[in-house]
Amino acid sequence: MTDAELPDNWGRWGADDELGTLNLITDEVRAKAAAEVRVGRWVSLAQPVTPNPMVSGPFAPTTVDVSPVQQLVSHTGVGVAADLMLVTNHHVKSTHIDALAHWSQDGQVYPGRPRAQVVTAEGVTHASTAAFAAGIVTRGVLLDLAVGGPLAPAYAVGSHDLDQAEKRQGGQVDPGDALVVRLGWPATATPGTPTPGITVDALRWMHRRGVALFAGDRGDASPPLGPDGPMPLHAVGLGRMAMPLVDGVHLDDLAALCAELERYTFLLTIAPPRIHGLTGVPVNPVALF
Repeated sequence: MTDAELPDNWGRWGADDELGTLNLITDEVRAKAAAEVRVGRWVSLAQPVTPNPMVSGPFAPTTVDVSPVQQLVSHTGVGVAADLMLVTNHHVKSTHIDALAHWSQDGQVYPGRPRAQVVTAEGVTHASTAAFAAGIVTRGVLLDLAVGGPLAPAYAVGSHDLDQAEKRQGGQVDPGDALVVRLGWPATATPGTPTPGITVDALRWMHRRGVALFAGDRGDASPPLGPDGPMPLHAVGLGRMAMPLVDGVHLDDLAALCAELERYTFLLTIAPPRIHGLTGVPVNPVALF
C-alpha cells in the first residue's frame, strides 16, 4: 500500500493549522448536537482511576499493572489537605485525548513541521493540547459492534462493520460528528490474547464521512493485523488524517443507555484541563441525551 492510497488531510486547512479534523465541527454542527438533548439523561465515557501513593516510585506509572496517577497527600498546617499528582497521560488505564503532535512520520509533525522543532524537552510548540483549550462540543454517534458480545480476538474492523452498525441502529454518521466505536474489550486485555482493531479500510470510511474525532474502547490491534502495518488508527487516523483520538474510553454504560433509549446519537462534550504544550491529556467525555 503506497502513501498516496492512504487518507490524508495534510495541507487541507493550511500550514499553521493545529485543529485537524476538529475544523469540521462548525457552529451548525454544534447546534445540531445541542438538539440531541431531549430527556436529560447522561453518562460518562471515562475509566475510573484510583491513584497509587507516590511512595511506590516515580517510574511505576509507565507499567500497565498500576494506576496512571500517583498521588501524594499532605496537610498544609491550617486544617487543609492538598494533593500532588504525577500523571502518565498516555497510560492504557487513563481515558485521554491524543494531540496531533503525539504522532510523527518521516521526522515531521502535522501539517509538515520538523519534529525536532515541535516536540522538545521544554514542551510541544505546535499541534499540542493547546488546540483543545476551548473544549470540544459536537454530536456523538455510537456504533456498537459488540451487541452480541465482544468481537473475536484479532478481529479486523472494516467499513462493512461500520455500515452494518449504522443500518442496525438507524442512524448516520455525518461530517463533524464524533465517532464512538465499541468493540466490547477492556482497555487492558488479557496478556497473550490478540485484540481486535481498526483497519485502514475503516479509516477510509471515517475520512469519507468527515469524522471529527474518534473514541473507542479499543483502537489499534495488538499484535498488528494484516498488511496495514502497526497502529493504523494512530499512524493514519491521528498522523495522516489529523483526527484526534480519545483512547481508553469506557463504553458499557453508554451502550446500555443507548439501548434503553433506543437512540445512538447524543451531545458529546469533552472539556480537558487547559494545559498547553502536551502530547495528550486525561479527559472525561460526557454524553448527554
